[in-house]
Amino acid sequence: MHFLLLVVFCCVSRDITYSILFEAVTTLLVLLSYQLFNKEVLRDSYVYQCLMTGQCLSLTSRLVKTLLYNFIRQEKSPPPDTHLFQSQAEGGGILYGLASGVASGLWTVFTLGGAGSKPGLDQEQNPLPLSNQSLLLLLVLANLTDGPDHPNGYRQAVMCFKNTQDTSSIPSPQPHTFQINFNSLYTALCEQQKSDQATLLLYTLLHQNQNMRTYMLSRTDMENLVIPILEILYHVEDRNSHHVYMALIILLILTEEDSFNRSIHEVVLKNINWYTERTLTEISLGSLLILVVIRTIQFNMTRTRDKYLHTNCLAALANMSAQFRCLHQYAAQRIISLFALLSKKHNKVLEQATQSLRRPVGSDEGAALPDYAQDLNVIEEVIRMMLEIINSCLSNSLHHNPNLVYALLYKRELFEQFRSHPSFQDIMQNLDTVIGFFSQRLEQAGADLSVERVQEVIKKGAVALPNDRLKVTHTHAHTLTCS
Repeated sequence: MHFLLLVVFCCVSRDITYSILFEAVTTLLVLLSYQLFNKEVLRDSYVYQCLMTGQCLSLTSRLVKTLLYNFIRQEKSPPPDTHLFQSQAEGGGILYGLASGVASGLWTVFTLGGAGSKPGLDQEQNPLPLSNQSLLLLLVLANLTDGPDHPNGYRQAVMCFKNTQDTSSIPSPQPHTFQINFNSLYTALCEQQKSDQATLLLYTLLHQNQNMRTYMLSRTDMENLVIPILEILYHVEDRNSHHVYMALIILLILTEEDSFNRSIHEVVLKNINWYTERTLTEISLGSLLILVVIRTIQFNMTRTRDKYLHTNCLAALANMSAQFRCLHQYAAQRIISLFALLSKKHNKVLEQATQSLRRPVGSDEGAALPDYAQDLNVIEEVIRMMLEIINSCLSNSLHHNPNLVYALLYKRELFEQFRSHPSFQDIMQNLDTVIGFFSQRLEQAGADLSVERVQEVIKKGAVALPNDRLKVTHTHAHTLTCS
């Protein structure tokens, strides 16, 4: 085991040594496969003991750093005639075929996915075998269970490494810390999000490494990271369930920061070609994020019906809502359209519940009543979250969002039924105030108003609306909800 680690460290990645490095990393990955065949966590295995204690323990940070650099370099496999083991020409290295199955199995052990998930889009073609295997090994090592009397050193190394640009002289209290180029790592993460293991690495760093999280949030080009995450959610039909969840968790982590929620509305994007529902010639990153999250909710409502997925999508919107700025017209429309869809579903479930109450007490069909009651409770919970999102935007940044006010007025009848509903009366106060105030100003402006004239009235009204008319609300940061 110690010899394998030395091979990984000492071989400089050149054409002639590429296969040696690849085989060493793959061998380590295969040796860790023992856990796949046991339900209980095995801490007494020889491989576990070697990696977590003894001589290998002193090489922990060095191994993590090497594996990260292999991922960062993204080196393609050299031509077959330069391979020591002719791995590409013969369909794989000595252990590559075995490692493919092992990596797939280990993958399901420590991700949110399960057996039967769709294969990743990039698994059929693997032009970067050393980079991909190194990343898999890094993730497996970082997720090894802590020992009874010692923590996982590999996880500690992942949690505490620093930027090479960090000139602080304060020594780290962590024994496994090291330095690495954050800019290079950030660039590699941005480029590789089509790979679900790269998305898991991004989540791990955002969640566990405060140094890396602070660095990412300070970047002025966050769109390079956020857009690939949005593409994962947009193509939800083609992605693994755990890949979608990880992308969503990343958005939740990012939207916990007010600085992120403000900055994404300042980034203007042009011609988002992969968004096909509507031509978006110019839109802010914040509005695009809203559109993609709402599309994910609607897809989930009609297809997968995963309660936790749409709850977390709404949580991301709630985190952002107080910082909504200059929402794109289409984004504002989609917010109200989602509420209309939820309202329609609420009425349908309510009607079904009412009909079930009218059935004879002894009939078999009456047994379905508890299901209707539960469905009604869930849909009302989601509707309340939507009302909180709209209310938070109106109370905190109404004058920045004339398009949302316009969409709200255009569909004002949707909110009538919830005004007197006991579950929504408190949250409807601000919406009633806004709808009433702007409706009155539009009536005063005359009949048959053009769209441009209505928007002008709304913009002037937003400035004229007294600040004390709206009760300012603050949504607390929402975090991951799962089963």
